[in-house]
Amino acid sequence: MVILIKVLQFFLALSILIFVHELGHFMAAKAFKVRVDKFYLFFDWGFSLMKVKRVNGKLRWKFFAKPTPEKYTVTEYKDAAGKKQVNYEPIDLSTLDPDDWRTSDSTEYGIGWFPLGGYNKIAGMIDESMDKEQMKQPPKEWEFRSKPAWQRFIIMVAGVFMNVVLAIAIYIGLLSSYGEQYLPTSEVNKYGITVDSLAYEFGFRDGDKILSVNGELVEDFSRVQMEMILADAKTVEVERDGQMVVITLPSDATAKLLSTQDANFISYRTPFMVADFSDGSVAKAAGMEIGDVIIGINDIPTPYYQTFVQEIKQFKDQDITVRVVRDFDTLAIAMHLPEAGVIGVYLAPLSEYFNLETKDYTFWQAIPRGFSKTFTEISDYWKQLKLIFNPSTKAYESVGGFISIGKIFPDTWVWSMFWRLTAFLSIALAVMNILPIPALDGGHILFLLYEIITRRKPSDKFMEIAEYIGLALVLALVVFANGNDIIKLFR
Repeated sequence: MVILIKVLQFFLALSILIFVHELGHFMAAKAFKVRVDKFYLFFDWGFSLMKVKRVNGKLRWKFFAKPTPEKYTVTEYKDAAGKKQVNYEPIDLSTLDPDDWRTSDSTEYGIGWFPLGGYNKIAGMIDESMDKEQMKQPPKEWEFRSKPAWQRFIIMVAGVFMNVVLAIAIYIGLLSSYGEQYLPTSEVNKYGITVDSLAYEFGFRDGDKILSVNGELVEDFSRVQMEMILADAKTVEVERDGQMVVITLPSDATAKLLSTQDANFISYRTPFMVADFSDGSVAKAAGMEIGDVIIGINDIPTPYYQTFVQEIKQFKDQDITVRVVRDFDTLAIAMHLPEAGVIGVYLAPLSEYFNLETKDYTFWQAIPRGFSKTFTEISDYWKQLKLIFNPSTKAYESVGGFISIGKIFPDTWVWSMFWRLTAFLSIALAVMNILPIPALDGGHILFLLYEIITRRKPSDKFMEIAEYIGLALVLALVVFANGNDIIKLFR
Protein backbone atom coordinates (compact mmCIF):
# COMPACT_ATOMS: atom_id res chain seq x y z
CA MET A 1 0.00 0.00 0.00
CA VAL A 2 2.87 2.38 0.82
CA ILE A 3 4.40 1.86 -2.63
CA LEU A 4 1.02 2.39 -4.28
CA ILE A 5 0.51 5.69 -2.44
CA LYS A 6 3.96 6.90 -3.47
CA VAL A 7 3.38 5.85 -7.10
CA LEU A 8 -0.02 7.58 -7.27
CA GLN A 9 1.42 10.79 -5.80
CA PHE A 10 4.33 10.68 -8.25
CA PHE A 11 2.15 10.24 -11.33
CA LEU A 12 -0.42 12.83 -10.22
CA ALA A 13 2.33 15.40 -9.60
CA LEU A 14 4.01 14.51 -12.92
CA SER A 15 0.71 14.83 -14.79
CA ILE A 16 0.07 18.27 -13.32
CA LEU A 17 3.58 19.49 -14.13
CA ILE A 18 3.54 18.19 -17.71
CA PHE A 19 0.04 19.53 -18.39
CA VAL A 20 0.91 23.01 -17.09
CA HIS A 21 4.25 23.07 -18.96
CA GLU A 22 2.74 22.04 -22.29
CA LEU A 23 -0.23 24.35 -21.71
CA GLY A 24 2.23 27.24 -21.63
CA HIS A 25 3.57 26.38 -25.09
CA PHE A 26 0.04 25.74 -26.35
CA MET A 27 -1.43 29.07 -25.19
CA ALA A 28 1.52 31.07 -26.52
CA ALA A 29 1.32 29.30 -29.89
CA LYS A 30 -2.41 29.95 -30.13
CA ALA A 31 -1.89 33.61 -29.15
CA PHE A 32 0.37 34.06 -32.19
CA LYS A 33 -1.95 32.02 -34.45
CA VAL A 34 0.43 29.09 -34.78
CA ARG A 35 -1.32 25.81 -35.49
CA VAL A 36 -0.91 23.13 -32.83
CA ASP A 37 -1.58 19.72 -34.41
CA LYS A 38 -1.44 17.73 -31.17
CA PHE A 39 -1.64 18.36 -27.42
CA TYR A 40 -0.81 15.21 -25.49
CA LEU A 41 -0.44 14.28 -21.84
CA PHE A 42 2.01 11.35 -21.86
CA PHE A 43 3.53 9.88 -25.00
CA ASP A 44 1.39 8.04 -27.58
CA TRP A 45 4.04 5.88 -29.23
CA GLY A 46 2.11 3.34 -31.31
CA PHE A 47 -1.29 4.18 -29.85
CA SER A 48 -3.12 6.52 -27.48
CA LEU A 49 -5.46 5.70 -24.61
CA MET A 50 -7.83 8.45 -25.68
CA LYS A 51 -7.95 11.28 -28.18
CA VAL A 52 -10.51 13.84 -29.28
CA LYS A 53 -10.67 16.31 -32.16
CA ARG A 54 -13.28 18.55 -33.76
CA VAL A 55 -13.93 17.13 -37.22
CA ASN A 56 -16.64 18.29 -39.62
CA GLY A 57 -18.14 20.49 -36.90
CA LYS A 58 -18.42 17.73 -34.28
CA LEU A 59 -16.20 16.40 -31.48
CA ARG A 60 -14.91 12.98 -32.44
CA TRP A 61 -13.55 10.60 -29.80
CA LYS A 62 -11.31 7.57 -30.18
CA PHE A 63 -10.02 5.15 -27.54
CA PHE A 64 -6.98 2.88 -27.76
CA ALA A 65 -6.43 4.15 -31.30
CA LYS A 66 -3.39 4.19 -33.55
CA PRO A 67 -1.90 7.57 -34.57
CA THR A 68 -3.84 9.54 -37.17
CA PRO A 69 -2.31 9.08 -40.67
CA GLU A 70 -0.34 12.02 -42.02
CA LYS A 71 -1.61 14.45 -44.66
CA TYR A 72 0.92 13.35 -47.25
CA THR A 73 2.25 10.24 -48.93
CA VAL A 74 5.88 9.19 -48.74
CA THR A 75 7.72 7.59 -51.65
CA GLU A 76 11.36 6.59 -51.86
CA TYR A 77 13.50 6.53 -54.98
CA LYS A 78 17.13 6.59 -56.05
CA ASP A 79 18.59 9.55 -57.89
CA ALA A 80 21.02 9.39 -60.81
CA ALA A 81 23.92 8.86 -58.42
CA GLY A 82 22.15 5.91 -56.80
CA LYS A 83 21.50 7.77 -53.55
CA LYS A 84 18.19 7.12 -51.82
CA GLN A 85 15.85 10.10 -51.82
CA VAL A 86 12.46 10.66 -50.22
CA ASN A 87 9.53 12.47 -51.81
CA TYR A 88 6.63 13.85 -49.79
CA GLU A 89 3.45 14.40 -51.73
CA PRO A 90 0.54 16.22 -50.03
CA ILE A 91 -2.78 14.38 -50.13
CA ASP A 92 -5.72 16.12 -51.79
CA LEU A 93 -7.85 16.46 -48.66
CA SER A 94 -10.98 17.16 -50.76
CA THR A 95 -10.91 13.52 -51.84
CA LEU A 96 -11.18 12.24 -48.26
CA ASP A 97 -14.35 11.46 -46.33
CA PRO A 98 -15.57 14.63 -44.51
CA ASP A 99 -15.32 12.72 -41.22
CA ASP A 100 -11.66 11.78 -41.83
CA TRP A 101 -9.57 13.41 -39.06
CA ARG A 102 -7.05 14.65 -41.62
CA THR A 103 -9.62 17.05 -43.09
CA SER A 104 -9.63 19.13 -39.89
CA ASP A 105 -7.02 21.71 -38.93
CA SER A 106 -8.12 21.77 -35.27
CA THR A 107 -5.93 20.45 -32.46
CA GLU A 108 -6.00 16.78 -31.54
CA TYR A 109 -6.08 16.39 -27.75
CA GLY A 110 -5.10 13.08 -26.22
CA ILE A 111 -3.66 10.96 -23.43
CA GLY A 112 -0.83 8.61 -24.32
CA TRP A 113 0.06 5.33 -22.67
CA PHE A 114 3.67 6.07 -21.64
CA PRO A 115 3.28 8.23 -18.50
CA LEU A 116 6.68 9.91 -18.29
CA GLY A 117 6.24 12.98 -20.46
CA GLY A 118 3.95 14.84 -22.83
CA TYR A 119 4.18 17.13 -25.82
CA ASN A 120 2.71 19.67 -28.20
CA LYS A 121 3.18 19.01 -31.90
CA ILE A 122 3.51 22.56 -33.15
CA ALA A 123 3.25 22.92 -36.92
CA GLY A 124 6.49 23.89 -38.64
CA MET A 125 8.79 23.21 -35.68
CA ILE A 126 11.66 20.75 -35.39
CA ASP A 127 11.19 19.10 -32.01
CA GLU A 128 11.20 15.66 -30.41
CA SER A 129 8.49 14.48 -32.85
CA MET A 130 11.14 14.77 -35.60
CA ASP A 131 8.42 15.35 -38.23
CA LYS A 132 10.83 15.94 -41.10
CA GLU A 133 8.07 15.30 -43.65
CA GLN A 134 6.21 18.46 -42.67
CA MET A 135 9.42 20.49 -42.83
CA LYS A 136 9.87 19.42 -46.47
CA GLN A 137 6.69 21.26 -47.41
CA PRO A 138 6.71 24.99 -48.30
CA PRO A 139 6.34 27.17 -45.15
CA LYS A 140 2.79 28.23 -44.31
CA GLU A 141 1.84 31.44 -42.51
CA TRP A 142 0.37 29.48 -39.62
CA GLU A 143 3.57 27.52 -38.99
CA PHE A 144 6.06 28.12 -36.18
CA ARG A 145 8.95 28.61 -38.61
CA SER A 146 7.09 31.44 -40.39
CA LYS A 147 6.70 33.59 -37.29
CA PRO A 148 9.12 36.33 -36.18
CA ALA A 149 11.94 35.22 -33.89
CA TRP A 150 10.56 37.13 -30.91
CA GLN A 151 7.23 35.30 -31.16
CA ARG A 152 8.97 31.94 -31.44
CA PHE A 153 11.07 32.90 -28.41
CA ILE A 154 7.95 33.58 -26.32
CA ILE A 155 6.38 30.28 -27.44
CA MET A 156 9.48 28.36 -26.36
CA VAL A 157 9.94 30.09 -23.00
CA ALA A 158 6.23 29.84 -22.12
CA GLY A 159 6.50 26.26 -20.80
CA VAL A 160 9.20 27.15 -18.27
CA PHE A 161 7.33 30.33 -17.40
CA MET A 162 4.18 28.36 -16.59
CA ASN A 163 6.10 25.97 -14.33
CA VAL A 164 7.41 28.95 -12.36
CA VAL A 165 3.89 30.43 -12.21
CA LEU A 166 2.57 27.08 -10.94
CA ALA A 167 5.17 27.01 -8.15
CA ILE A 168 4.30 30.59 -7.16
CA ALA A 169 0.57 29.77 -7.13
CA ILE A 170 1.10 26.66 -5.01
CA TYR A 171 3.28 28.49 -2.48
CA ILE A 172 0.75 31.33 -2.23
CA GLY A 173 -1.99 28.79 -1.54
CA LEU A 174 0.08 26.90 1.03
CA LEU A 175 1.25 30.03 2.82
CA SER A 176 -2.23 31.53 3.05
CA SER A 177 -3.66 28.19 4.25
CA TYR A 178 -0.94 26.86 6.56
CA GLY A 179 1.55 29.67 7.05
CA GLU A 180 5.22 28.89 7.71
CA GLN A 181 6.90 27.23 10.65
CA TYR A 182 10.56 26.55 11.25
CA LEU A 183 13.02 25.90 14.06
CA PRO A 184 15.26 28.96 14.60
CA THR A 185 18.96 28.33 15.01
CA SER A 186 18.84 30.52 18.13
CA GLU A 187 16.39 28.07 19.72
CA VAL A 188 18.61 25.07 18.89
CA ASN A 189 21.44 26.90 20.65
CA LYS A 190 19.60 26.58 23.97
CA TYR A 191 20.83 22.98 24.16
CA GLY A 192 23.43 22.92 21.39
CA ILE A 193 23.77 20.44 18.55
CA THR A 194 24.49 16.74 18.36
CA VAL A 195 26.87 15.50 15.67
CA ASP A 196 27.61 12.31 13.77
CA SER A 197 31.03 10.87 12.93
CA LEU A 198 31.48 12.99 9.78
CA ALA A 199 30.66 16.23 11.59
CA TYR A 200 33.07 15.19 14.37
CA GLU A 201 35.74 14.61 11.72
CA PHE A 202 35.13 18.15 10.42
CA GLY A 203 35.67 19.55 13.93
CA PHE A 204 32.14 19.88 15.35
CA ARG A 205 31.37 18.65 18.85
CA ASP A 206 28.21 17.79 20.75
CA GLY A 207 26.92 20.91 22.47
CA ASP A 208 28.33 23.37 19.93
CA LYS A 209 26.10 26.35 19.20
CA ILE A 210 25.98 27.46 15.55
CA LEU A 211 26.71 31.19 15.20
CA SER A 212 27.25 31.60 11.45
CA VAL A 213 28.21 29.87 8.20
CA ASN A 214 30.86 31.72 6.20
CA GLY A 215 30.19 34.69 8.47
CA GLU A 216 26.45 34.74 7.66
CA LEU A 217 23.74 34.06 10.22
CA VAL A 218 21.43 31.21 9.18
CA GLU A 219 18.09 31.89 10.83
CA ASP A 220 16.39 28.60 9.89
CA PHE A 221 18.30 25.69 11.45
CA SER A 222 17.13 23.27 8.75
CA ARG A 223 19.12 25.30 6.20
CA VAL A 224 22.47 25.17 8.01
CA GLN A 225 23.69 22.03 6.26
CA MET A 226 22.23 23.21 2.93
CA GLU A 227 24.07 26.52 3.21
CA MET A 228 27.33 24.68 3.91
CA ILE A 229 26.86 22.77 0.64
CA LEU A 230 25.40 25.40 -1.67
CA ALA A 231 27.61 28.24 -0.48
CA ASP A 232 30.69 25.99 -0.60
CA ALA A 233 31.34 27.16 2.96
CA LYS A 234 34.93 27.48 4.15
CA THR A 235 34.24 28.18 7.81
CA VAL A 236 31.52 27.70 10.41
CA GLU A 237 31.60 29.75 13.59
CA VAL A 238 30.34 28.04 16.77
CA GLU A 239 30.24 28.77 20.48
CA ARG A 240 31.87 26.04 22.58
CA ASP A 241 32.15 26.20 26.36
CA GLY A 242 31.50 29.94 26.24
CA GLN A 243 34.21 30.59 23.64
CA MET A 244 33.84 31.30 19.94
CA VAL A 245 35.53 28.65 17.79
CA VAL A 246 36.07 28.92 14.02
CA ILE A 247 35.83 25.52 12.33
CA THR A 248 37.67 25.45 9.01
CA LEU A 249 35.99 22.90 6.77
CA PRO A 250 38.17 20.55 4.69
CA SER A 251 38.45 21.17 0.96
CA ASP A 252 36.42 18.02 0.22
CA ALA A 253 33.66 18.86 2.70
CA THR A 254 31.00 19.32 0.02
CA ALA A 255 31.87 16.01 -1.66
CA LYS A 256 31.69 14.15 1.67
CA LEU A 257 28.41 15.79 2.65
CA LEU A 258 26.84 14.90 -0.69
CA SER A 259 28.11 11.32 -0.57
CA THR A 260 26.55 10.65 2.84
CA GLN A 261 23.33 12.67 2.45
CA ASP A 262 22.86 12.10 6.18
CA ALA A 263 20.21 14.25 7.85
CA ASN A 264 21.93 13.63 11.19
CA PHE A 265 25.21 15.28 10.17
CA ILE A 266 24.34 17.94 12.70
CA SER A 267 21.02 17.94 14.50
CA TYR A 268 19.33 19.59 17.46
CA ARG A 269 19.43 17.88 20.82
CA THR A 270 16.69 17.92 23.43
CA PRO A 271 15.98 16.77 26.98
CA PHE A 272 14.15 13.43 27.13
CA MET A 273 10.62 14.22 28.29
CA VAL A 274 8.22 11.27 28.24
CA ALA A 275 5.21 11.99 26.02
CA ASP A 276 3.67 8.50 25.80
CA PHE A 277 4.38 4.78 25.97
CA SER A 278 4.33 2.03 23.38
CA ASP A 279 2.43 -1.20 23.86
CA GLY A 280 4.28 -3.48 26.25
CA SER A 281 6.55 -0.68 27.47
CA VAL A 282 8.92 -1.87 30.20
CA ALA A 283 9.26 1.73 31.40
CA LYS A 284 5.52 2.09 31.98
CA ALA A 285 5.37 -1.30 33.74
CA ALA A 286 8.22 -0.18 36.03
CA GLY A 287 6.34 2.97 37.10
CA MET A 288 7.52 5.70 34.75
CA GLU A 289 4.91 8.38 34.03
CA ILE A 290 4.09 10.81 31.24
CA GLY A 291 5.90 14.09 31.93
CA ASP A 292 8.94 12.45 33.54
CA VAL A 293 12.29 13.76 32.29
CA ILE A 294 14.94 11.05 31.91
CA ILE A 295 18.37 12.18 33.12
CA GLY A 296 20.46 9.04 33.45
CA ILE A 297 21.01 5.29 33.12
CA ASN A 298 22.62 3.68 36.18
CA ASP A 299 25.49 6.06 36.96
CA ILE A 300 25.73 7.50 33.44
CA PRO A 301 24.27 11.01 33.00
CA THR A 302 22.00 11.30 29.94
CA PRO A 303 20.74 14.88 30.04
CA TYR A 304 19.63 14.68 26.40
CA TYR A 305 17.52 12.23 24.43
CA GLN A 306 20.32 11.74 21.88
CA THR A 307 22.77 10.78 24.67
CA PHE A 308 20.27 8.32 26.14
CA VAL A 309 19.83 6.59 22.75
CA GLN A 310 23.60 6.18 22.41
CA GLU A 311 24.17 4.86 25.95
CA ILE A 312 21.20 2.50 26.29
CA LYS A 313 22.53 0.16 23.58
CA GLN A 314 25.24 -1.24 25.89
CA PHE A 315 22.70 -2.59 28.41
CA LYS A 316 20.62 -4.91 26.22
CA ASP A 317 19.03 -7.80 28.18
CA GLN A 318 20.27 -6.39 31.51
CA ASP A 319 18.72 -4.97 34.66
CA ILE A 320 19.09 -1.20 34.70
CA THR A 321 18.09 1.80 36.77
CA VAL A 322 16.72 4.80 34.88
CA ARG A 323 16.85 8.11 36.75
CA VAL A 324 14.08 10.64 36.09
CA VAL A 325 12.98 14.03 37.35
CA ARG A 326 9.31 14.21 38.42
CA ASP A 327 7.86 17.33 40.02
CA PHE A 328 11.31 18.52 41.18
CA ASP A 329 12.13 15.09 42.68
CA THR A 330 14.75 12.70 41.29
CA LEU A 331 13.59 9.09 41.18
CA ALA A 332 15.39 5.85 40.35
CA ILE A 333 13.22 3.37 38.42
CA ALA A 334 14.47 -0.20 38.12
CA MET A 335 13.57 -2.27 35.06
CA HIS A 336 14.88 -5.03 32.80
CA LEU A 337 15.96 -3.80 29.38
CA PRO A 338 14.84 -6.28 26.68
CA GLU A 339 17.10 -7.56 23.90
CA ALA A 340 15.67 -4.94 21.53
CA GLY A 341 17.38 -2.25 23.62
CA VAL A 342 14.33 0.05 23.98
CA ILE A 343 12.24 0.97 27.02
CA GLY A 344 9.10 1.83 25.05
CA VAL A 345 8.93 5.60 25.53
CA TYR A 346 7.93 8.31 23.04
CA LEU A 347 9.77 11.64 23.04
CA ALA A 348 7.73 14.82 23.54
CA PRO A 349 7.27 16.97 20.39
CA LEU A 350 9.66 19.80 19.51
CA SER A 351 7.20 22.42 20.74
CA GLU A 352 7.83 21.20 24.31
CA TYR A 353 11.48 22.27 24.07
CA PHE A 354 11.67 25.03 21.50
CA ASN A 355 9.72 28.10 20.50
CA LEU A 356 9.08 27.37 16.83
CA GLU A 357 8.91 30.43 14.59
CA THR A 358 5.41 30.57 13.13
CA LYS A 359 4.24 33.04 10.51
CA ASP A 360 0.64 33.31 9.35
CA TYR A 361 -0.28 35.04 6.10
CA THR A 362 -3.45 36.44 4.62
CA PHE A 363 -3.92 35.73 0.92
CA TRP A 364 -2.54 39.16 -0.03
CA GLN A 365 0.42 38.83 2.34
CA ALA A 366 1.18 35.39 0.88
CA ILE A 367 1.62 36.77 -2.65
CA PRO A 368 5.01 38.52 -2.20
CA ARG A 369 6.21 35.71 0.08
CA GLY A 370 5.17 33.15 -2.55
CA PHE A 371 7.26 34.98 -5.16
CA SER A 372 10.31 35.25 -2.89
CA LYS A 373 10.08 31.60 -1.82
CA THR A 374 9.87 30.45 -5.44
CA PHE A 375 12.89 32.46 -6.54
CA THR A 376 14.88 31.28 -3.50
CA GLU A 377 14.10 27.69 -4.51
CA ILE A 378 15.16 28.44 -8.10
CA SER A 379 18.46 29.88 -6.86
CA ASP A 380 19.06 26.86 -4.61
CA TYR A 381 18.31 24.39 -7.40
CA TRP A 382 20.57 26.24 -9.81
CA LYS A 383 23.41 26.04 -7.27
CA GLN A 384 22.78 22.31 -6.94
CA LEU A 385 23.08 21.90 -10.71
CA LYS A 386 26.40 23.74 -10.67
CA LEU A 387 27.63 21.23 -8.08
CA ILE A 388 26.68 18.34 -10.38
CA PHE A 389 28.88 19.73 -13.16
CA ASN A 390 31.80 20.20 -10.74
CA PRO A 391 33.67 16.84 -10.76
CA SER A 392 35.47 17.59 -7.48
CA THR A 393 32.18 17.50 -5.53
CA LYS A 394 31.16 14.12 -7.00
CA ALA A 395 27.59 15.44 -6.86
CA TYR A 396 26.87 13.55 -10.09
CA GLU A 397 26.91 10.35 -8.02
CA SER A 398 23.82 11.53 -6.15
CA VAL A 399 21.82 12.29 -9.31
CA GLY A 400 18.63 10.23 -9.20
CA GLY A 401 15.88 9.25 -11.60
CA PHE A 402 12.27 8.26 -11.27
CA ILE A 403 12.87 6.03 -8.23
CA SER A 404 14.54 8.88 -6.33
CA ILE A 405 11.72 11.25 -7.24
CA GLY A 406 9.14 8.72 -6.10
CA LYS A 407 10.92 8.24 -2.78
CA ILE A 408 10.58 11.89 -1.79
CA PHE A 409 6.81 11.50 -1.50
CA PRO A 410 5.57 10.51 1.98
CA ASP A 411 4.14 7.09 2.88
CA THR A 412 0.74 8.62 3.63
CA TRP A 413 -1.24 11.02 1.47
CA VAL A 414 -0.95 14.48 3.05
CA TRP A 415 -2.18 17.15 0.66
CA SER A 416 -0.04 19.95 2.08
CA MET A 417 3.10 17.84 1.62
CA PHE A 418 1.98 16.72 -1.84
CA TRP A 419 1.60 20.32 -3.01
CA ARG A 420 4.93 21.37 -1.46
CA LEU A 421 6.70 18.59 -3.36
CA THR A 422 4.79 19.42 -6.55
CA ALA A 423 5.95 23.04 -6.30
CA PHE A 424 9.54 21.89 -5.79
CA LEU A 425 9.36 19.53 -8.78
CA SER A 426 7.80 22.28 -10.89
CA ILE A 427 10.82 24.46 -10.15
CA ALA A 428 13.17 21.56 -10.91
CA LEU A 429 11.40 20.98 -14.25
CA ALA A 430 11.66 24.68 -15.11
CA VAL A 431 15.39 24.85 -14.33
CA MET A 432 16.18 21.60 -16.14
CA ASN A 433 14.20 22.66 -19.21
CA ILE A 434 15.97 26.01 -19.47
CA LEU A 435 19.38 24.33 -19.78
CA PRO A 436 20.91 25.13 -23.20
CA ILE A 437 20.66 21.55 -24.48
CA PRO A 438 19.08 20.87 -27.89
CA ALA A 439 15.80 18.95 -27.49
CA LEU A 440 15.09 20.92 -24.32
CA ASP A 441 13.38 24.30 -24.35
CA GLY A 442 16.67 25.93 -23.39
CA GLY A 443 18.33 24.65 -26.57
CA HIS A 444 15.63 26.17 -28.76
CA ILE A 445 15.81 29.40 -26.76
CA LEU A 446 19.60 29.53 -27.24
CA PHE A 447 19.27 29.23 -31.02
CA LEU A 448 16.50 31.84 -31.07
CA LEU A 449 18.66 34.27 -29.08
CA TYR A 450 21.43 33.68 -31.61
CA GLU A 451 18.97 34.45 -34.43
CA ILE A 452 17.65 37.60 -32.72
CA ILE A 453 21.18 38.92 -32.08
CA THR A 454 22.80 38.00 -35.42
CA ARG A 455 19.63 38.14 -37.55
CA ARG A 456 20.72 34.84 -39.05
CA LYS A 457 18.42 31.85 -38.73
CA PRO A 458 20.04 28.41 -38.29
CA SER A 459 19.18 26.07 -41.16
CA ASP A 460 16.58 23.33 -40.79
CA LYS A 461 19.33 20.75 -41.36
CA PHE A 462 21.39 22.21 -38.51
CA MET A 463 18.34 22.22 -36.22
CA GLU A 464 17.58 18.62 -37.14
CA ILE A 465 21.12 17.47 -36.31
CA ALA A 466 21.11 19.52 -33.09
CA GLU A 467 17.80 17.90 -32.11
CA TYR A 468 19.27 14.43 -32.59
CA ILE A 469 22.31 15.33 -30.49
CA GLY A 470 20.09 16.83 -27.80
CA LEU A 471 17.84 13.77 -27.70
CA ALA A 472 20.91 11.57 -27.31
CA LEU A 473 22.19 13.74 -24.43
CA VAL A 474 18.81 13.73 -22.70
CA LEU A 475 18.49 9.97 -23.13
CA ALA A 476 22.01 9.49 -21.74
CA LEU A 477 21.11 11.66 -18.71
CA VAL A 478 17.93 9.66 -18.10
CA VAL A 479 19.84 6.37 -18.33
CA PHE A 480 22.58 7.70 -16.04
CA ALA A 481 20.15 9.02 -13.42
CA ASN A 482 18.03 5.89 -13.34
CA GLY A 483 21.17 3.76 -13.43
CA ASN A 484 22.29 5.51 -10.25
CA ASP A 485 18.94 4.59 -8.70
CA ILE A 486 19.36 0.94 -9.61
CA ILE A 487 22.93 0.85 -8.26
CA LYS A 488 21.74 2.36 -4.97
CA LEU A 489 19.12 -0.38 -4.62
CA PHE A 490 21.88 -3.01 -4.49
CA ARG A 491 24.21 -1.17 -2.14
